[in-house]
Amino acid sequence: MTERPTSSAFLTDRYELTMLDAALLAGTHDRECVFEAFTRRLPAGRRYGVLAGTGRLLELIDQFRFGDAELQFLRDNRIVRDETIDWLADYRFSGTIRGYREGELFFPGSPFFIVDAPFAEGVILETLLLSVFNYDSAVASAAARMVAAAGGRPLAEMGSRRANERSAVAAARAAFIAGFSATSNLEAGRTWGVPTMGTAAHAFTLLHDSEEAAFRAQVDALGPGTTLLVDTFDVAKAIETAVRVAGPELGAVRLDSGDLPKLVKQVREQLDSLGATKTRITVTNDLDEYTIAALAASPVDSYGVGTSVVTGSGNPASGMVYKLVAHRSHGSSGEWIPVAKKSDGKASVGGRKHPVRRHDAAGTAVAEVVHIVEKGDIPDDTGRDLLVPLITRGEVHLEHLGVEGTRRAREHRELAMSELPDEAFRLGRGDPVLPTIFE
Repeated sequence: MTERPTSSAFLTDRYELTMLDAALLAGTHDRECVFEAFTRRLPAGRRYGVLAGTGRLLELIDQFRFGDAELQFLRDNRIVRDETIDWLADYRFSGTIRGYREGELFFPGSPFFIVDAPFAEGVILETLLLSVFNYDSAVASAAARMVAAAGGRPLAEMGSRRANERSAVAAARAAFIAGFSATSNLEAGRTWGVPTMGTAAHAFTLLHDSEEAAFRAQVDALGPGTTLLVDTFDVAKAIETAVRVAGPELGAVRLDSGDLPKLVKQVREQLDSLGATKTRITVTNDLDEYTIAALAASPVDSYGVGTSVVTGSGNPASGMVYKLVAHRSHGSSGEWIPVAKKSDGKASVGGRKHPVRRHDAAGTAVAEVVHIVEKGDIPDDTGRDLLVPLITRGEVHLEHLGVEGTRRAREHRELAMSELPDEAFRLGRGDPVLPTIFE
C-alpha cells in the first residue's frame, strides 16, 4: 500500500513553480510583496459569506515542504531548473500572514487573508490556500443559511458519501463552524473534535427477517434512546412496532423519504397517541435551506443534511482569488508600489489594506470598510478591526489550530452573525447585506 505523503507542497498547480523558476532567473524572487485573498462576488442571491478553512490551511502551510520525493519528481520531469530545485529544498514560509478570524463573515472585496512575504515564498501558496478557502467557505456559507432556516433546531452533517474522502472531513468541520451540531464522519470527530452521531441505515433493517427483529437488535445494542429508521416499508406500522419494542422512552425516529410536512404531522400524532410524547422526529430527505424553511411549522425536532451542504447548496466554490497588490520598488529607496489588475470584469484594488466592520448605535453591522493604507499608517476608525495575526515571521499562532481552533471559529461565527441586520437571513434573492466601501 502506498504511504500517504505528509508534505502539502504538491497540492498545487505547476505554474506556481514555473513562475518561481522564472523569478529566480530574473532576480525578482526576493522582492518584498503583499498578496491578498478576497472574493469578487457572492453567489447569486447570497447576502453574506462565512469564512472557513483557516485552521486547516495554517497546518498545510506548515507542512509545505519539498522532500526528497517531491524534488526528485520535479527533477525527473524537468519542471524547473536545478537551481530552483536547490532553492525549494530549503523552502520554509518565513513571512507574516494576517487575516479574518475563522468563522468571520466576508463580503465582496473583503481582504480576508493578507500575506507579507518575498514573492517566491508567497506566490507558491496560491493554489493551496484557494483550494482550502473556496471549498470550506462554500460549505460554511451554505450551512449557515441552513442553521438560520432551522430556527434553533439542531442539524447534523451527513454528506461524506457525496464528497471525496478528504473533502468530506473538511465539509464536516466547516458545517460545524457554521453552527451544525454534529457529523456522521468519524475522522472529523477525531481530528477536529466535531461531535459524531449515527445509528443505522435501511440495510440494517433489510438484513433481518423482519422490521421488528431489526428494531430489537438495535435497541438491544444501543438502548431505547436510539433513533430508529421507520420508512423502509410502511411508516405507520414501523412507528407502532418501534414504540412497542423500545417503549415510550424511544429516543427518536428518522424519516428519509415522503411528503415531509404531511408525514411529520402524522408521525407526531401517532407517537403522541402511543404515549411516546418525548420521542423526537428527525428528517434526512435531500434537505437544503429551502426545504428546511418549509418545515418551520412542522413538528420536526432535528435535521440531517447530506448532499446540499457538502456541495455548497449549488455553489461548491466561493469565487475567491489571490492577488499581488503591492511590492517594494527596485533600488535603494525601496518604496511600496501598489499594483492591480485592470482586466475587464476582473479588476482588483491595489495597495495594502486594513478592513473594519462598522456598526450603528445599536451594534448592528452597516458596512465593510476597507482602508487603503499609505506609508504603513493605519487610519483611525471606530469599526471592529477584522484582521488578526495568523503567522508571524514564519511561526503559526497556535490558537487557530486543531480542536481548540475549530471551537473558537464556531464561537466567532456566532458572534459575527449576531451583528447582522434581520434582512441578512431572508432566503429570497438579494444583494450582499453589507456594502464594501474602499476609503
